[in-house]
Amino acid sequence: MDTIRDLLHPIVDPIADYFASLGIPEPITHWGHPLMMGIVVFVLGTFVAVAGWRGRSATDEEVKTQNKLNHRKLAPFLTLFLALGYTGGVLSLVMQGQPILESPHFWTGSVVLVLLGLNGAISITKFGGEKPSLRTLHAYLGTAALALLFVHAFLGLNLGLSI
Repeated sequence: MDTIRDLLHPIVDPIADYFASLGIPEPITHWGHPLMMGIVVFVLGTFVAVAGWRGRSATDEEVKTQNKLNHRKLAPFLTLFLALGYTGGVLSLVMQGQPILESPHFWTGSVVLVLLGLNGAISITKFGGEKPSLRTLHAYLGTAALALLFVHAFLGLNLGLSI
């Protein structure tokens, strides 16, 4: 852990110091990340997941096509916003003088990004040439990532209340 910490802090500390120098009010530093990410996870994340499952399971071809299109358009934005929010969360912790690597919230966020990266790679390959097994894996990996994001939100709320 110390090696990872030693690698992270020279990168993150100057960025956090810059944002701290802007005089951002403490409530925004403390609760800005959870508020914005809560919106991303609960609104956009749920919409993307529901659209993905409707695209898989709808019997009406028009509904199926529209949901697949919505999922395909918005899932990359969800991943982007989560990656940016992850960065913001790390910076928020550093700005508040909190350890990064000791938090289960940090680790669940990291695992979510890995799962979404794997899911993105599966979809970029067009599901390995439209293999049903990869489509199924994609659906369940995405669902697992969203479920883990709900756990992540609970851990984040506990973290926010403890500092």
